[in-house]
This record gives sequence, C-alpha cells and structure tokens, in this order.
Amino acid sequence: MNPAANLILVGPTGAGKSCIGRRLAEHYGLRLVDLDRAIEQCTGAAIPVIFDCEGEAGFRVRESAALADALSEKGPAKSGMVLAVGAGAVLDQDNRRMMRKGGFVVHLQATPDQQLSRLAHDTTRPLLQREDREAVLQAMAVERGPLYAEMADLAFDTGGLDSGAATKALLKRLDEEWKRMEPA
Repeated sequence: MNPAANLILVGPTGAGKSCIGRRLAEHYGLRLVDLDRAIEQCTGAAIPVIFDCEGEAGFRVRESAALADALSEKGPAKSGMVLAVGAGAVLDQDNRRMMRKGGFVVHLQATPDQQLSRLAHDTTRPLLQREDREAVLQAMAVERGPLYAEMADLAFDTGGLDSGAATKALLKRLDEEWKRMEPA
C-alpha cells in the first residue's frame, strides 16, 4: 500500500495524468484532484479563457495557489488523494518543493511524438494552439524533463499503452516500489 497519504502525478501534456489519475483514485479509494479542473471550478473560467485574460503568468499564480490549497492540512490532502498536476506546475521551485513534501510523486513519461499523436485533435491547451506544436513540445521536454526527473519518486513510461493498460502496469510498479519501502 502507498506509504504516503497522497499520490501526485506529474509529467508532460498528454502523458495521461488525468485519465490514469482517475483510475488510480478509483483503485485506491482516494479522491481525485485534477489541478486544472480545480482552477476552473475556483475561477469559473476555462483554462484557455484564463490564459487569454491573464496570460501564462497569471495562470501560474492561480496554479500555485490551487496546489498549495490542495496540499494544505485543510485541503483534500488531509484525507489522501491522487493529485493530477498540470504539466507546467513544475516550473516553479516552490511548487516542486510542495509536491515532494506532499506525497509520493510519479513522473508519467511520454515523448513529444507520443504527445503529438495523443493531442492531435485537442484544441483546449493554450500553449499548443500554434502551427509548430512539435517544436513547442520538444522545447517543453528540454525545459521540464529534468524537473520532473528531479522530483519523481518513480518514473513510468506511458508510451505505447492505452490508459487501462498503463494504469494496470503502473499499479504493479507502485505495489513493487512500496513493498521495497516497507520496513523489514
């Protein structure tokens, strides 16, 4: 069983954080907190609208506040949760510290090619509403990849797997990891 009260999913856009997170929450009987959905509920506006009105910097301020709220003693962290964090939340050092302190961090990995395939018809991600999606994803991978790796307790490659198969394989890896962490 999970040695931490919270399971925190980080990784690039399209790695499966929300979908796999939903399945993990159901399996472990935990509440799912999708940070982007929490921001939308709090503001009453969709992420693209927030980006249009406040820019990425304004969104990042809201993201940090939502993360702090989720991981606070008053938030869902108190009773345990699966937290699916937006891909760019790792850009802020304080966010990374909060996540490391707040639970067991799983880095869901996906290559830019896999992301392109999975997000081919997605029109909801503000940073990908450009002609050069591949270049944007490559640049994000270079900038964010080391940050995900730095904070992860476990890295898991979702490439080539649908969400059901990825969840099943990840559950096995988590069980193995947590057994190793049990005191002898």
